[in-house]
Amino acid sequence: MQNLNIVAQFRAARTDPALAVLEGFHAIKHAIRFGAAFESIATRDLAGLQELVSRLAPDVQATFVQRSVEVPRDLFGHLSPTPPDTGVIAIARRRATTLAEVVALRSGAPLVLLESPSHSGNIGAVIRVAAGAGAAAVVTTGPNDPWNPGAIRGSAGLHYALPVIRIDALEIGGRDLIAIDPEGDELTSGCIPVGAVLAFGSERSGLSSGLLARASRRVRIPMEPGVSSLNLATAVAVLLYSWRLSE
Repeated sequence: MQNLNIVAQFRAARTDPALAVLEGFHAIKHAIRFGAAFESIATRDLAGLQELVSRLAPDVQATFVQRSVEVPRDLFGHLSPTPPDTGVIAIARRRATTLAEVVALRSGAPLVLLESPSHSGNIGAVIRVAAGAGAAAVVTTGPNDPWNPGAIRGSAGLHYALPVIRIDALEIGGRDLIAIDPEGDELTSGCIPVGAVLAFGSERSGLSSGLLARASRRVRIPMEPGVSSLNLATAVAVLLYSWRLSE
């Protein structure tokens, strides 16, 4: 009965808007470092996990050891459609915030806006870059949940390092909205205003006409002739590190 309960718990967590499923050691490691509240951590090999943690992340060893429960290997395979190679999976509370709270942040760091991103792995990769570069938040529109397990895998659990939210309407207060657009002005050092919202569209269709119309400025990434676009996370990295290096 206990085995059936844990399978049901992990399946239910995938559709619970208050919870996040973290698949793999690195995602859980980062979530612990940034204060995630865990509901459950399950592993197929507790001794192996303890050795891995002690070698790669001794700073989070206490939490891993205290919270992890070993489950049979065949059962572990039912906790995820794609069980992680590192043999550990967890459920944690999502980091809750609102757009109003994000906009009110006094940090001069830019916010990253992804308009209707379709690929969960790309969302996660953007969040990982944004956390590394010190962005204020990652905000998404459209139907794809930025907290889905695929996105969390892509971010290596760095959803907990900064606010990550999905919104229906974009209300940014007095912040400048900078559209990343191939028809815009070329990106130069110091051209990103303090606290700006950096808006990115898809590689295929770019930003919507409505969002472009709202932008206070359009900026393009300089590229060699014949190169039409960059991967989303790469484009975000270019803009964020351009801002960071010009501070």
